Amino acid sequence: MEILPDSSLEKIKELQLTLSKFTHEIRNPITLVSSELQLLLSSHPEIAGYREWEAIIENMEYIKELLKELSDYNNAGRLTLKPTKLDEYLQEIARAFRPSMDYLEIDFKAEISKDLPKLSIDRLKLRQALFNLLRNAQEAVVPAEGKILFRAQTGPSGKAAISITDNGIGMTLQQQQQIFSPFVTYKKGGTGLGLAIARQVAEAHGGTLTAASRPGQGSTFTLLLG
Repeated sequence: MEILPDSSLEKIKELQLTLSKFTHEIRNPITLVSSELQLLLSSHPEIAGYREWEAIIENMEYIKELLKELSDYNNAGRLTLKPTKLDEYLQEIARAFRPSMDYLEIDFKAEISKDLPKLSIDRLKLRQALFNLLRNAQEAVVPAEGKILFRAQTGPSGKAAISITDNGIGMTLQQQQQIFSPFVTYKKGGTGLGLAIARQVAEAHGGTLTAASRPGQGSTFTLLLG
């Protein structure tokens, strides 16, 4: 696991404190605006057919999702650990994600080794991190042509190596160097926090999360735990 210098750790803590204050201050007025919009809709149901109304609701949902991800980012390092049979846990993740892959006609394969170590993990946060990585792969491929491989095996060091490989658009070297930074995104409508959260969760477990990619040839994200 990479050890960050004290200055970097201080910057991360300062950013998290700022984000925590920001989300706290903005959550209440957003909740009030949402309630007022619902009251307006109840009084004037005809506005639901206006294009402008649809845009307002979409933007409100985006703000709510951003606030949720900001909260997730701030809390990614606070774990509630539970001893877990990793192979069974990852099979559950694959089963939960498969329906959306089938709906989009994406070729989704799961290769989960049965000899994975039993680890103490935060089941909810690690699930969130893996779902972020799987959604990232899903959004990188072309439906009906896309292929995603979800693989887990025990590496030479005895650690669990969990990888997600897609045949999507891939990334440049510069993008790979920036992709885990908060608020960096290369997709329309993205918050730029999904991969940052995934890496924070990995490192909170004492693991690592890395990416390997080439433009036009897809990407592989690898999570090492144990």
